[in-house]
Amino acid sequence: MLAALEERESSIENALKAAETARNEMANLKTANEKLLAEARLERDVILKKAQEASVKMIDEAKEDAIKAGAQMIANAKAVIETEKQAALADIKSQVASLSLDITEKLLRKNLSDDNAQKALVEGFVNELKLN
Repeated sequence: MLAALEERESSIENALKAAETARNEMANLKTANEKLLAEARLERDVILKKAQEASVKMIDEAKEDAIKAGAQMIANAKAVIETEKQAALADIKSQVASLSLDITEKLLRKNLSDDNAQKALVEGFVNELKLN
């Protein structure tokens, strides 16, 4: 019976040692898990920070590109407007010249409709040529 008691005591002592070992291992595992969790959180924070920086950079680049594109569109529009303005001015000048010639022709025909008027004009030109 003493042997059975000693065996039982030894078994209980071994069970207590095993429980203590398991408790220590659990504490070590808990510490390791907390360390891994802290590292994961730190890594997550770094990844989020990099993602946020990349996002800000992409937004800034997109804004710059939009500003450049807008400025280019404005410059192109101004160039087109200037080209059209010059073409319109050239057309107006051409029309004014054509109208001036038409008016001059009509005036000359009216003024030179008789022979006396024609002779007087020619004589006036000749006199002007002699003076110059």
